Amino acid sequence: MKPRHKRTAMIVGALAAIGIASYFVLNAFQSNLVFFFTPSQVGAGEAPHNRAFRIGGMVKEGSVQRSNLTVSFVVTDTIKEVPVTYTGILPDLFREGKGVVAQGQLNADGKFTASEVLAKHDENYMPPEAQHALDQAEIEKAGKSLK
Repeated sequence: MKPRHKRTAMIVGALAAIGIASYFVLNAFQSNLVFFFTPSQVGAGEAPHNRAFRIGGMVKEGSVQRSNLTVSFVVTDTIKEVPVTYTGILPDLFREGKGVVAQGQLNADGKFTASEVLAKHDENYMPPEAQHALDQAEIEKAGKSLK
């Protein structure tokens, strides 16, 4: 084999290896990517039914029901509400009327089954996604009231 052919084979082999490695990296990234949706977006059908995603907003007052380690509550952005079920120990800072972000999947009946629940950190903190969702809901409410 001539040196020129060896060099060409090495370049083609290197490009193939880089392509395969890129495919595996992007595939792993895609499978671990988790999107954020508001209750209004979930109600509009924008959230996936077969993939994990995050939902955020406020825990509706009076909606928390406990049964052993299973907790049911409602997440709202003041426009729409989504019922959430979580089995496990909730964060100490989880409270009604406070910001929450839950990660999990949407059931066929429209209920969200959470695998993880994140609560706010202190009195002044709300997860940025949840704060943005509430701000957007207030803008939509204000727009509807002007009509």
